[in-house]
Amino acid sequence: MSNGNDNLAMQRIAGLVDENSFMEIGSLVTARSTDFDLSNTDTPSDGVVTGHGLIDGNLVFVYSQDAGVLGGTIGEMHAKKIANLYDMAIKMGAPIICLIDCAGMRLQESVDALEAMGTLYAKQVAASGVVPQITAVFGTCGGGMSIVPALSDFTFAEAKKAKIFVNSPNAIPGAAQCDNSSAVFQSEDAGTVDAVGSAAEICAQIRELVSLLPGNNAQAGVADACADDLNRACASLDTMKGDPRYVLSEISDGHVFVETKAAYAKEMVTGFIRLNGMTIGAVANATELYKDGEKVESFESSLTVKGCNKAADFLAFCDAFEIPVVSFTNVTGFKACMCAEKGLAKAMARMTYAFANATVPKVNVITDKAYGSAYALMNSKALGADLVYAWPDAKVGMMDATLAAKIMYADASADVIAEKAKEYDALQGDIKSAARRGYVDRIVDYADTRKYLVAAFEMLFTKNVDQPYKKHGAK
Repeated sequence: MSNGNDNLAMQRIAGLVDENSFMEIGSLVTARSTDFDLSNTDTPSDGVVTGHGLIDGNLVFVYSQDAGVLGGTIGEMHAKKIANLYDMAIKMGAPIICLIDCAGMRLQESVDALEAMGTLYAKQVAASGVVPQITAVFGTCGGGMSIVPALSDFTFAEAKKAKIFVNSPNAIPGAAQCDNSSAVFQSEDAGTVDAVGSAAEICAQIRELVSLLPGNNAQAGVADACADDLNRACASLDTMKGDPRYVLSEISDGHVFVETKAAYAKEMVTGFIRLNGMTIGAVANATELYKDGEKVESFESSLTVKGCNKAADFLAFCDAFEIPVVSFTNVTGFKACMCAEKGLAKAMARMTYAFANATVPKVNVITDKAYGSAYALMNSKALGADLVYAWPDAKVGMMDATLAAKIMYADASADVIAEKAKEYDALQGDIKSAARRGYVDRIVDYADTRKYLVAAFEMLFTKNVDQPYKKHGAK
């Protein structure tokens, strides 16, 4: 059911939800303040359209700001409408989708506008981990409003018109050369935005994402019918094994892979796949990026500040909504530079905490080299992985065998070092050595990866973990 409005805010909603499914709430609300001639200003819906609709038959709550009414600014009644929508979304257990086009807080309402903005933040925090929150920015989203996409679980930005910033570019020295408000900057450098595209592309991406997510945290994940062969062989995984995007799309039901924050920290891949109809969260180390079968980028096999934080945020979401996690490990160490040293330990701790604290089913696949502490942090058996698989030519150990031999036999000849490196590799680096010690549960052929992961998550479906009482963790 539609109210027939043809403003841009309503058009965006119409492009997002199922046809004729949107029901507006609070359409007669207008601004209450009369200061600074507001009483003489028409404020239909107080600049925000709120209501509920369907996406592929799934209930969603949506608000869309109307920049044609006082610039879509946040005022008292504007925020009350959004707050009411959050209350309904939590009660009904359905995602809330925020379509942003806002000139900031309404100056004419001053402290009322400030109170309204604070109320909105509080509602987002209350909904966090209860219902998914998805934000799409189509216009300006600056100052205090920039917290809204940052508090959301997933954020999209219109490629040309979206502007997301805390401080506007003209207030920051050097921003003219690097626009901190652009969708590209927020996607590639800040990591606030998951994907950039046209308005139509954003709506399509949100619809696909909603189909993969549970409506709320009590739904216990997502499980739909699977038309794909559960035993389907994936014979080509070794051809581009350095790019988990390819691997994940190959093993997933119907080759579905929805990547999150694709342009940010590309050496750490996060996203969603389906296995036997179940939505599975994926976290993977990447050393290569392929497009149309051609390698276009290479990355160090090391953990970075951005990569660890990206993984930690994603894992926290998956655990909150009971979405099982699969990891693909291919890492040999940590990013070595002064810039990384400023935040790497803290970022590594966040990711370690997220993996270890998650009580959802967790499966790890070692795809290539897994060395040192970096390996231990990537969902190892010690950190709580329920099952660990490895590909036949994977390596697990303290470090590369030749480097280990050079350290242990620093004064030896090249022949001795080569001999000791071979011995070290056989005793400490070979994947069978880790399997004999129980650190790897099974060595699987590339082609059988999908089959074993399907069986693993089927077995883990009823996993239940009792944890000691605590208010929450400190990380």
